[in-house]
Amino acid sequence: MNNGSLKTNKKPRKARTAFTDQQLNCLEKSFERQKYLSVQDRMELAARLSLSDTQVKTWYQNRRTKWKRQAAVSLEFLEQQ
Repeated sequence: MNNGSLKTNKKPRKARTAFTDQQLNCLEKSFERQKYLSVQDRMELAARLSLSDTQVKTWYQNRRTKWKRQAAVSLEFLEQQ
């Protein structure tokens, strides 16, 4: 018996998005300029990349988490020097 059989009211999980290299490059460049997007900017970026607003929002959330984690590791490294 797996854990999934215990949860009967849950929606099935959405498949993970496989971003193209072009989409990732554009998302990364956008992130370098702006760590947080307005709703309007997010919708425009999503339309330009043929992604949903939710996909762009989730990518940005995950990327900010990665950015903050990298900053914390860098700071810890500098403090050890």
